[in-house]
Amino acid sequence: LSMAFWKKPTVQEQMRANDRELKKTQRDLERDRGHLEREEKRIEGEIKKAAKQGNKEACSVLAKQLVRLRQQKTRSYAMGSKVSAVGTQQKVMGANLKMADAMKTTTKTMGQMNKAMSPEDTMKTMRQFQESNMKMEMSEETMNEALDDIFAGSDDEAEQDKVVAQVLDEIGIDMNAQMSKAPSTSAATPGAAAASSSKDDDEEMLKRLAGLSAP
Repeated sequence: LSMAFWKKPTVQEQMRANDRELKKTQRDLERDRGHLEREEKRIEGEIKKAAKQGNKEACSVLAKQLVRLRQQKTRSYAMGSKVSAVGTQQKVMGANLKMADAMKTTTKTMGQMNKAMSPEDTMKTMRQFQESNMKMEMSEETMNEALDDIFAGSDDEAEQDKVVAQVLDEIGIDMNAQMSKAPSTSAATPGAAAASSSKDDDEEMLKRLAGLSAP
């Protein structure tokens, strides 16, 4: 194949390929052990048969074959354990690679965030806000003090009237002219009005009593 069509597999792809190979190896070993176990039973049967026949030489040869077969089966189990260990180790490495990718992604994200909002710019913005807030508070305090100075001592009634007259004059209202247009009130005092009302009530009462006593 041309190099243009050949692409190097990624780590994940290589790990999946390795996992398939390890599983295939395990299946091959299990199949071989099955053959060995069947052969082991066959040889054991041959040894028993030769022993019944009293064939000592055949028993010796078959016994050696059985020993070698059992040793091979033991090596097959050992190899299977190693293959399983390699598979486990590969899974651990895969988990570590995933964590490394996660850390890489996290580091990249944090770097982008730091570029978008640098600590220096953030601190500068906070300082500017604090300075503007202090200036605003100082301006408000200065204005309040000035207003307090303007109205200080204005508790005097004459002074208050003067200030009211000045304000009314500024908005074009002549208070004296308004007062002259107001309707005049009765000259009778509240006490005199009350006395007159009481006198009328007494006279009305006397008239009623006279009417009751008449024949």
